[in-house]
Amino acid sequence: MKPFHLAFPVRDLEEARTFYLDILGCGLGREDTTWIDFDLFGHQVVAHYKAGMDKGVAVHNPVDGDDVPVPHFGVVLSMDEWEVLAAKLEARDDINWVIRPRVRFKGKPGEQATFFLLDPSGNALEFKAFRDIGQLFATA
Repeated sequence: MKPFHLAFPVRDLEEARTFYLDILGCGLGREDTTWIDFDLFGHQVVAHYKAGMDKGVAVHNPVDGDDVPVPHFGVVLSMDEWEVLAAKLEARDDINWVIRPRVRFKGKPGEQATFFLLDPSGNALEFKAFRDIGQLFATA
């Protein structure tokens, strides 16, 4: 699979650095005075400083009983990677959870483990995993 690239705004680069490196465990790529590249499970995500950034008004859509934040971004992990990351984050008391780790669509096509959290700038991230990756695009 080819890695994706995503750029997103943050209110404070050092706050973003701490969150993405120390909390999520991302690798560090190139950086400048207004942006930082991170390696998010093999994908390039770039935090760009945005002066005066505010978290704004949250928008949500209902999905399997949860209010899912829109927009959001994230990665599909192996189940083992997801379980390790979920346990690591659940052990912390400084995570801004939107949806705590759970299984969605249990017993249905597309069953998946998922959780959502906010970074310090209010960007929503989703981490999900499938026991059967063939279910990624399942409809029935």
